[in-house]
Order: sequence, then C-alpha cells, then structure tokens
Amino acid sequence: MEVALGLLALVAIVCACSALGHKINVSAPLLLVLAGVVCSFLPFVPTIELNPELVMVGLLPPLLYAAALQTSLFDFGSNRRSIGLLSVGYVIFGTIGIGLVVAWLFPEIPLAAAIALGAVVAPPDAVAATAIARKVGMPRRIVTILEGESLVNDATALICLRAAIAAIAGTVSAAEVAGGFLLAAGGGLVVGVAAAFVLTALRKRIRNVAINTSTSLIAPLVAYLPAEAIHASGVLAVVVTGLIMGTKAPSMPNGAARLSQRSNWHTVQFLLENSVFLLIGLQVRTIIEGVRDDSLGPERIWLGCAVVLLAVLILRPVWVFPATYLPRLIPAVRRKDPAPPWQYAAIVSWAGMRGVVTLAAVLVLPAGLEHRSVLILMALVVVAGTLTLQGFTLPALVRWLHVKGPDPREDALNEASLMQMATAAGVQRLRELRSDADPPEVVAMLKRRTQERGLAAWERLGRPSAEAATPSQRYAQLRLAMLDAERAKVLELRRGGGYAHEVLVNVLDRLDVEESMLDAALEEPDTDGGRGGEGIARPLGVCPHLESAPDPAVPPGPFCAACVRDGTTTVHLRMCLECGNVACCDSSPGTHAYKHFQLSGHPVMRSVEPGEDWRWCYPDELLG
Repeated sequence: MEVALGLLALVAIVCACSALGHKINVSAPLLLVLAGVVCSFLPFVPTIELNPELVMVGLLPPLLYAAALQTSLFDFGSNRRSIGLLSVGYVIFGTIGIGLVVAWLFPEIPLAAAIALGAVVAPPDAVAATAIARKVGMPRRIVTILEGESLVNDATALICLRAAIAAIAGTVSAAEVAGGFLLAAGGGLVVGVAAAFVLTALRKRIRNVAINTSTSLIAPLVAYLPAEAIHASGVLAVVVTGLIMGTKAPSMPNGAARLSQRSNWHTVQFLLENSVFLLIGLQVRTIIEGVRDDSLGPERIWLGCAVVLLAVLILRPVWVFPATYLPRLIPAVRRKDPAPPWQYAAIVSWAGMRGVVTLAAVLVLPAGLEHRSVLILMALVVVAGTLTLQGFTLPALVRWLHVKGPDPREDALNEASLMQMATAAGVQRLRELRSDADPPEVVAMLKRRTQERGLAAWERLGRPSAEAATPSQRYAQLRLAMLDAERAKVLELRRGGGYAHEVLVNVLDRLDVEESMLDAALEEPDTDGGRGGEGIARPLGVCPHLESAPDPAVPPGPFCAACVRDGTTTVHLRMCLECGNVACCDSSPGTHAYKHFQLSGHPVMRSVEPGEDWRWCYPDELLG
C-alpha cells in the first residue's frame, strides 16, 4: 500500500508542477527540484533512498532512448566534431580538473576517489539542458549540439568512473584504462547497431499494434543488457539504437504502430524525466544528514563544496571556447564550418546543468570509502547549484545576448513548401495508378483531399483565427461538431443494448482517429517568437508598404554576395524590392537580408526561391 501511495503522490506532484510551470512560464524541472527539496524536510514524508541500479537500468536507458528517437541522425552527424569535443573531450577534461581540485582541497581523500567524483560531476544532464533550451527558443544548432552531447557524455563519464573505481580498489595501468575505454566504446557501438538491426527486422514483420509498440518499449533494455554483459557501454548502445531506430521509424510499415510508439514514448518520457528531478530534490535531507559526523568538519566541507561548484562552472567555458575556435584555425575546417558567433559558445558554456545521473553515479562509490558522504554531498551541491544558477539564468542570458531561435516564418514557409512537394508526389502517383475503370468521383475526391491538406499549410501564413478562420480551420470546426453528434448518437445506441460491444468500440475508435487528425488542424502554432502575437499569422494585403512596393525582375543566378564575402552558408535567398539587393534569409548564419533592412530601411523583400513569390514587410511583419 505504501508503494502504491508513493507512486500516486509522485505522479500527482509531477503533473501538478508541470501544469503550474506551463501556466507561470517557469521550467518544470526547476519547480520539481524545489518541490522535492521541500518534501524531503516534511516530517510525514518517508526517507527515500535513490537506488543507483534503479537509475542506471530503470531510468537512464529509457530516457536516453526516448531522447535519441527524437534526435536527427543527420544533424548529429553534421555536428559530430562539436558533439565529440563536448561529450568526450570535455568530460575527460572535467574529470581530471575536478579531481585535482578535490584532491587539493581535501588531501585526506585519495586521488582516485577525487577523480571518481570528477567523472560523476563532469557530464551535464541529458534532460535539463535540452528541456530549458527548447523552452527558451535557442538556435537549432545549439539545441542539436546540447542534445548530442547529453546523449553521449554519460557513456564517457561512466567509463571514466569505472576506471577510477578500479584504481580505488588497487592499481590500474594506463594501458588497462585505454583498453577498457576502447572496449566500452567499440562494444557499445557494435551492440547498438546490432540491436537496431534486430529490432528493425522484427518490427517490420509485426502487424499487431500492441506487440509492435511493446517491442519498441523494451528496445532500451535489448541494447543495454547485452552491452553491459560484455563490459561495454550500455548507455552508448542505447543511444546508437535510438538514433538508428528514430531514423528508420518513418519508413517502417503500419502507421498505427508509428503513432502508438510516439504517443507511448511521449508519455514515458514525460513521467520519467520529470520524476527524475523530483527524486533529486527528495535526496537533499538524507545527504545533508550523512555528513554531520564526518571528521573533516562542517565549515571545511561546505566551503569545499562551494569551491567544487565554482570549478565546475569555470571549467566548462575554459574548454568550450578553445574547442569552438581552435579547430577553425585549420583552413579546411573553417571553409566547411565557419566560426559561430561568440554568443553561441557563451550559451553552450552556461548550459551545463547536472542531474540525476550525477547523484546515481556517486552512490556507486564503494561503501567503505573514507569520506564517501562528503563526496556525495559535493555531487548534490553541484547538481542543485547548476540547476538553480544556470537553470534560472539561462533564459535571461539568451535574451541578453540577443540570440534568436528558429524563425517561425521560415518554419511555416518550409512546412508549406515541403507539404506542397509531398502533395505533388501523391497526385503524380495517383495519375500513374488510376485506370479508366476508376469512378471519376473517387479520383476527384482523392485529389481534392490531398490538395486541401497542402493548402492548409499555406493558409497558416496569412490569416489568424482571431480574425477569420481559414477554410481548413472552418472545415475542422464543422467536422468536429459533426463528430460530437455522431459520438453522442453511438453512445445513445450503446445504452439501448442493441449492438455488440466490439462493434461499438470499432465505430468509436474510428471517430477518435478522425478527431485526433482534426485537432492538429485547429492547433495554432506559437509563431510570435515572444513578440506579443505579431508573427506570421497576420492578415494579407493590408499594408501600404506591400501595396506600394515595386516588383523588380529576379536576376539570373541570384546569390548572396555577403555570404560569399564572409564565407558563411546560405539557406534561402531573399531580394529587396526597393533596390534589388539579394541576400540570405534569417535561417542563414549571416541573416544578411534582415541586416540589409536594418541598414537601408527598405521595408519589403520577396523570396527568390524557385516556386515562391511571397513578400514580407519588415516594419509591419506582414506577409503579402
């Protein structure tokens, strides 16, 4: 009964804090940590000890797998140098650096134990940084790098921790450490690829949605357990499996199974990652009480904890800035990947929150180790300090540095363009498959439904629902009202008992599937970017700048001269309608079209991408 009540309370607090955080615009992980701290000091809350095996096997693999499923393997590959320097280079650098600081502060603690603590606190959390990064609205490349780092750095840290614990127990040579690292990394990679191959082959042959989804849910353990059995990195194996499965999932058969997988993993990830932060806060009282009788003394212990936290905060930028700019001294690297603004490195430096893996890993230290409770307290202070200092100040830092997140206008336009190309491919396939025997009304209905889906994406560029619903939105509103009436009728007939339960369930399921598709059409994306509602969802044709703008011809072979001059990459091209200047879009690193507007004051530009003729007014933020 106590376990059931504990689980009920945990889920209730997680849901309540998440809802509150969304309502008051505060990160839910930070609220959950604070709630856990408060609960840990309440007299009626029992002491909850964090079981390291529960975290390492029960929480970490599914969390990493869920994150890997949503990470683009292509983006991961294009940023592999930055991710590798952080997830491997920085973790090793931080492990040694923190270990030396701890050994200097407390000579009574063996060097191997100090290095073990360094390995424990070196990796930023796999959840905290990206959760806050997405909420703040950072540039996609920063989010990709932070996600990639958090996926791989735990594997590096646990390998370092394993070597340090071996050194605590006895002597270990550099060759043994290197061999163990190669085995852990190589074995984890091989097992991850093999697990992904087996799971993909199985799921392609399983048509039953429940069995297919269950196979997906056990995927983390399928990768983790064999890797750990051969002393390889189970964490790395899980990440590799998740990256491959996430890439292959859209091409797998059975759309219902794909929807079920996304829905179930979304729920699992929500409960686990939020429970993790609550568990962190619940450990506070137990850990603080554990150091009361330590011979090092409370003043020296707390001062040492503060110095270790400061070292953790300092060592990250000490590594990040040189790792960002030194490789670009090589001409080939610089040409392929120009140096980002210093603000990017500053944000990555400050996005180093630690989490539950740090607390779980420190509990793996041998029980008989002298001053073990002090090392655990240091880990707790680092976790609490980074979550509080960096978690609360990171949004303000992003705003202060004027770093822009993804441009909602570009996203909406790209979505519409992509949908248009997909629609064209579907219509072309319809032309190839149709025969003279096909009823014309069936062909017309297929073509109309396909084209309406593509038009719905373009409609979101122009008119807000507050002024007038688009045709697609109005269709969804009317169809939802019809579905409500249809469901009410089915429920009325169910009460009469004249239909079998299975028949009723099948009909209700079909109505639910259609309703879920319509809900997506009614959801308005947040396109204002924090500007008080002034985004792409503004009416067309009501701006004097758009009405009076000239319409110069697009030059042949247009290109962004500023990108060529600066050596930056062009994503899309825009042309000023006042002077004909061609420059890159806001998704490009140089944002030269927007800079041209700032310098010249010319209000209107147009897209010069093939098949696009839309215009944009910068002062009024209107699409034309």
